[in-house]
Amino acid sequence: MKLKNLSFSSRVETGHSFIWVYQLEDMGYTGWEIVQEGLQTLHNGNLAKVREVRDTTDLKITMHLPFSDMNLAGLNDGIRNEALRQMYRCLELGNEIVELAVVHPGYLSPYGSQVPERAWRTHIESIRHVCDTAEKYGITIAVENMPEMPSIFGKYPDEMLRTLEEVDRDNLGMTLDVGHANTAGVVDEFLEKCKEHILHMHIHDNHGISDEHLPLGRGTVQWKKVMESLKGYNGRLVTEMATLQEGEECIAYIQSL
Repeated sequence: MKLKNLSFSSRVETGHSFIWVYQLEDMGYTGWEIVQEGLQTLHNGNLAKVREVRDTTDLKITMHLPFSDMNLAGLNDGIRNEALRQMYRCLELGNEIVELAVVHPGYLSPYGSQVPERAWRTHIESIRHVCDTAEKYGITIAVENMPEMPSIFGKYPDEMLRTLEEVDRDNLGMTLDVGHANTAGVVDEFLEKCKEHILHMHIHDNHGISDEHLPLGRGTVQWKKVMESLKGYNGRLVTEMATLQEGEECIAYIQSL
């Protein structure tokens, strides 16, 4: 299978320098997804370096908004508003660099578990705010499906479709994370029910139990079937790996299909 729209995302910290990003094109990648976590976070101190990558390569840059300690369904308004403020700042920094940003759904806190409908409404309203801010910068938001884990929204296709419908923003679509869907046993269902809403994809493997983020071909995802289901899909395919070597392994596997 030929590589098309393939991006690399580092799911672990890579240090303060983005020099490693310049290896991606030589490896066969055509894009880079910046993860707004830890030392990878885009900020005023490294913004010039990221702009240099944009200007000196042909890499298509996308962004993954922060997710650690971020709960868009949180019912403590002060903490949720701070989470939103940080997301707004990421979008501001991404202006003229990225056209798409990924966001995680919210989850039920201990209090939210007592009032789940209120938490759901908060989750919807928070994503609306993220979309409205992103629209100012011409950025599309792609909300990501989650792995099989307790108390989190967005594990199943119908719940993702409900989120998209209720948020009701023109600059909103979906990131299909194939590895996440595999932990819930719903890869085929997502591809059948949500295909027209999928703008972006994360690809990694696992054995259907936990979110292992293995290179493609090391787990139980039926990748040939997945790729055949993507005819007509023009969004990016983002490998979420721990090392560049794992990224190379993914490329070799895709080429073998």
